[in-house]
Amino acid sequence: HEQVAKLLLDKGADVNAQGGLYGNALQAASIKGHEQVVKLLLDKGARRR
Repeated sequence: HEQVAKLLLDKGADVNAQGGLYGNALQAASIKGHEQVVKLLLDKGARRR
């Protein structure tokens, strides 16, 4: 998951895009326990709220 998230962010994906079952990527990664993806998203500027 981390490699895909990094690729998308490197290609310009909006780190704070809203949508989907969990609301945004940070919430989804947190709920699913993907700690490295959470760290990556926060490092790329994901908003916590």
